Amino acid sequence: MRDRRLTVPALACAGILWLSAPTQAQQSAPATPNPGQDLVARKCSQCHTDAMFRDGHQDRRGWEATIYRMVGRGGLWTADEIKLMADFLGEALGPDTKPSGPTK
Repeated sequence: MRDRRLTVPALACAGILWLSAPTQAQQSAPATPNPGQDLVARKCSQCHTDAMFRDGHQDRRGWEATIYRMVGRGGLWTADEIKLMADFLGEALGPDTKPSGPTK
């Protein structure tokens, strides 16, 4: 009988710890980057360096046209991926953004 009295609270504590573990993991995880930025980094960097994008300064539609031109040259992206990349590039490297040079 004494073993049961110890086992039940131990199991309850283990259950509480188990349920709170995912919450703690989510809170300590770093913020995820912009999905479009992540796609540009993964997909475009296979063939291009960041210098290719820095001075582009196109609006969203210009970047979308550029990405579709890459599709014509063999780039394999879904329409959703193209939209995310064009959105990110238009915002980060649009016509109103300040030119950025390489860091020294």
